[in-house]
Amino acid sequence: MDAMVADTLQKGTTMLKFADGKKKPVVCRIDPDEGWILYKSSKDVTVPIESIKELRLGAEGRYYRLQFKLPEEYEDRWITIIYIVDGTYKTLHLVAETQELFQKWSSALQKLYAIRQGLMTGLGNVESRQLVWERQYWKGADEEGDQVLDFDDIERLCKRLNVNLTPEGLRKAFDDADPLKRGYLDFAQFQSFAKVLKRRPEVEGIYANLCATNEGKFDLAAFVKFVKEFQKTKLSDSEIEAVFTKYASSPSAANLNEVPGILSYEGFSTFLMSNENTPFSEQGKPIWQDMTIPISDYYISSSHNTYLVGHQLVGVSTIEGYIRALLHSCRSVELDIYDGDKEPMVYHGKTLTSKVSLRDICNAIAKYAFVTSPYPVLISAEIHCSVPQQDTIVDIMTEIFGDSMIQAPLEGRPKIEKLPSPDALRHKFLLKAKNLYVTEQLAAAQAAKLAAKTAEQKAVAIAAEPSSSESSDNEAEVILKEGITDLKKTWKKLRGKESDAPAGEPHKAKMSFRLTSLLVYTVGVKCHGIRPDVEYAPEHIFSLSENAVNRLLKASMKDLVKHNHTHLVRIYPKGTRVNSTNYQPHRYWAAGCQVAAINWQTFDLGYRINQAMFQRNGHCGYVLKPEALRNPEKDLLSKRTQHFLDVTIISAQQLPRLRDSRGQEIIEKSVVDPYVEVYLHIPDWSHSPFLPESAKAAGARYSPSTDATTTTVSSARTVSFRTPVVKNNGFNPVWQEELCLPFDCVGDMKELIFVEFVVRQDGESEDHEPLGIYCIPLGCLEQGFHHLPLHDAQLTQHLFSTLFVQINIRDIA
Repeated sequence: MDAMVADTLQKGTTMLKFADGKKKPVVCRIDPDEGWILYKSSKDVTVPIESIKELRLGAEGRYYRLQFKLPEEYEDRWITIIYIVDGTYKTLHLVAETQELFQKWSSALQKLYAIRQGLMTGLGNVESRQLVWERQYWKGADEEGDQVLDFDDIERLCKRLNVNLTPEGLRKAFDDADPLKRGYLDFAQFQSFAKVLKRRPEVEGIYANLCATNEGKFDLAAFVKFVKEFQKTKLSDSEIEAVFTKYASSPSAANLNEVPGILSYEGFSTFLMSNENTPFSEQGKPIWQDMTIPISDYYISSSHNTYLVGHQLVGVSTIEGYIRALLHSCRSVELDIYDGDKEPMVYHGKTLTSKVSLRDICNAIAKYAFVTSPYPVLISAEIHCSVPQQDTIVDIMTEIFGDSMIQAPLEGRPKIEKLPSPDALRHKFLLKAKNLYVTEQLAAAQAAKLAAKTAEQKAVAIAAEPSSSESSDNEAEVILKEGITDLKKTWKKLRGKESDAPAGEPHKAKMSFRLTSLLVYTVGVKCHGIRPDVEYAPEHIFSLSENAVNRLLKASMKDLVKHNHTHLVRIYPKGTRVNSTNYQPHRYWAAGCQVAAINWQTFDLGYRINQAMFQRNGHCGYVLKPEALRNPEKDLLSKRTQHFLDVTIISAQQLPRLRDSRGQEIIEKSVVDPYVEVYLHIPDWSHSPFLPESAKAAGARYSPSTDATTTTVSSARTVSFRTPVVKNNGFNPVWQEELCLPFDCVGDMKELIFVEFVVRQDGESEDHEPLGIYCIPLGCLEQGFHHLPLHDAQLTQHLFSTLFVQINIRDIA
């Protein structure tokens, strides 16, 4: 690591730091081994490199330079570091003194950031991860900087790691690593000590048992048996042999005497931690699903109030929300657009949130939209502007997005028979907004049907009275014609063809005709219910609050599924979620709703489920819906099955310490007493969940689905189990606890059930940030022995923390 960072950066250089409109010289330095950027301001500040979410270098930081009203000369030396501490996004803006110094900082930051990011994308890179661990903790333990560790240093390190060793056991391990009895360890000896410290008896036991069933050796035949019987692999025999050869035929640096063709314990343990044994079946896969069918048959990664990075009533509106979301492959962003002094502005209406210009947001969207995914971006806009500024919206979007903006001429637009596919819309922007003309037209059509029905009913009633049939027919006909005539007048008024205004005064249209030209495949309309007598064109999309869709699910879930096969529906959080909490989107995915909009600034369960879903399909922001929701005519939804998820929580490795509000580890007066909870989050797709008495007796906890109230949020049904607590051991706690979670499934849609593993500190409430989390769609969870990479509450992966489990799914019916 040292070689990547110039000595001058490790010792510290003076940089200009900008914050709150002020500039201040600070000395910044990089510690490559500990993985920190450090500077002294009013207090010492540490930025862990693994907490960095984005680097913006040079011209990429122009938005901030302009906000600070700084001269252009700063731009080619500009560094913006965006990172998370204590659940909050923070920005650090620095300007190097010279171009040469900027180049050194830029190169070092990008290399260190790339290495850490590579280690924080699942498993694998075992040797690199081990070296980073050794360098990081060696450097942290060597307080004197003399390149050796005495027993006191090792004792402090083990306390930091929360290693559960007796003083006698620790002394023996130290002495064994110091055969010359010098009283200290050099780096090579520390590496030997670390191997003893990180010994895994539970994995050794599994290996020994597998060898015992194969005449004491672990050859190819034993490996084939293991991956087929325990891991339930889908690999072919030739692919299995290739994996075996990779780990069996290459002796490790620590043991050059390993025999090719025999999988040693070291090779076995490396395989268990490798990407060939990932718990997520789609981990690292490119885009693999068919992207050529209509867009209505996909789930679309979506955000709500994208411009906000904080509270919904008093938060900051900024381009940052769009950049973050788009870089994580979000494909639907939201704009609330209001009149500005010169050009339209975006902010949360009737609140104290700040404002940001539509032009700045569109520039950010254009720059970042297709960095991580080529598929279309849906811009969902609530437009509260006057007609002149609606025209300005069109000018801004067509200028910035150019040919990538889907648009159509006002007249002669061909009728749309079905929606295009994501593949047909690559690198395109779709504007979704309410078309008032179409909305009123749809309302008029519904009113006409209602008037006709009323007239028919009245005619039947009149016919029953003692009068001539001719007068009855005439009266019914008059009622029907009058109703339709009134509706036609309303429609003409809206289009400006007829006006109640005094002669000579122009009619004030509600909507710019130019704006309607941008509404092609995503024409916003009001929902008039989902019934056979209500017709929507394929391009019609309506938005429903979570409360509204909950009512719709109870009334006609199958009708909603059928509607969503050919039409898009957007779901958004109810208005009383002022603290920007989220619903659980899988409840609505289970009905085929594609655009379930999430508050990306809030790291709660709904956010975690959303991120777990869209890790799939190459992380492109589009995931094909299950067949049961794409082909309602097959009636796969009538198939209901019952299962058990059997989970053995075996052990955890190097759980993170508790941290303070600055992100610093709390070591003194802090011990880790961990336990694990496993949750199954299940859509409410049946009236009677599968909950056998045996599971309840074993400790399964069931929480039914709930609708949102003024004080609580909505939730799907949940089944959960928890392990006992392991006292004072965050380094290598072992549980060997068998859990059994029952669940029912409809249409074999296991990818809409989400499994969540949460490692908690004993004594902390469930509202407190857990030690580690792993969330995954059940349909993507591989069976067998796996290490689950643990994340913090913001879904940043811990570098060295894993949970070792065994997974099995049993089918009951």
